[in-house]
Amino acid sequence: MAGPSPEIVRKPRADAVRNRERVLEAAKAVFSAGGSEASLEAVARQAGVGIGTLYRHFPTREALYEAVYRREVEQLGDLAEQLQCAPEPVEALRRWLRANVEFVATKKGMVAALALVAHGSTELHAYSFDRLTKAIGTLLARAVAAGVIRDDISAEDVLRALIGMCYMHDQPGWQTTALRLLDVFVDGLRVQPVAKVASAKPAKNAGQKPPRNA
Repeated sequence: MAGPSPEIVRKPRADAVRNRERVLEAAKAVFSAGGSEASLEAVARQAGVGIGTLYRHFPTREALYEAVYRREVEQLGDLAEQLQCAPEPVEALRRWLRANVEFVATKKGMVAALALVAHGSTELHAYSFDRLTKAIGTLLARAVAAGVIRDDISAEDVLRALIGMCYMHDQPGWQTTALRLLDVFVDGLRVQPVAKVASAKPAKNAGQKPPRNA
C-alpha cells in the first residue's frame, strides 16, 4: 500500500505576490517621507490594500521594516551587477553611490525600528554590510583596473564615507547636500593626469657676461 503523498508546497498566488510588492514599494515611499504620517495605515492606503492584507504579509511592524530594508539592499546589489557593463566605470560608481542616498532616506524613516531589529539580528547587519561592500568592491575594482580611480582606497572606506555624508545633516534638503558632496568625493577619487613639466633649457650664452660697450 502506498504511503501518504508528500505534502505539496504551494507557490504564493500571483495576486498575493503583487500585493506584497505593492506594500513594500508603498512602505519605501512612506518611510522615506518620514514624520507623523509614516504609519502602517498610511502604507496600506498608499499600496491600495486593506490593513488586514498588510498584516497577513507582515505580522509585525518590525517584519515590514526588515523586509523593506532587505529589498533595498538586494536592489542595490542587483544595480551594481547591471552597472558592471556600463561604458564609463567612474560614472557607474557614481550612479550606484547616488542610488544609496535614496536608500538612506528610506532607512532614516525607520531608523528607530531598524535599530531594534538589527539589535536582535546580527545576521541582518552582516548580510547588508557584506552585500553592499561587495557591490562597491566590484565597481571600484573595475574603475581601478581601467586606471581612472586611485587604487589606495577600499570598498569599506567608500561605504564609510558615503554613510558619513548621508548622516552629516538631518535638516530638510539633506539629500541635495549629500549628492553634492558625493560628486566632490567621486571626482576626488579620479586619477589625475600627471602634468608634463617642460625641461628648462639653458638660454643661449647663459652665464656669459654681456659685452662691454665700445
